[in-house]
Amino acid sequence: MVKGSAIDMGQEMKAPIVCLTASEPIELYKILKFVNRVNSGGEAKYVISEGKVIVNGKVETRKRKKIFSGDVVEFGEEIIRVQVK
Repeated sequence: MVKGSAIDMGQEMKAPIVCLTASEPIELYKILKFVNRVNSGGEAKYVISEGKVIVNGKVETRKRKKIFSGDVVEFGEEIIRVQVK
């Protein structure tokens, strides 16, 4: 776990957002766009490169990181669970 992540800190969290995708893998920056947590692909790539996104408990800085069903993405106080339709 990443120190300071919502999961690690034991904070009361909102219900996770479920991101349903028709196919996998999906690139990380596209998930942030798809669930409307950023306004553009450029903004998504920026927050990822700044280390503000956590994937499966680890800080992820690769914008095009391949995400699969079952992966958990954290951004801010939001938790996003990825699932294939």
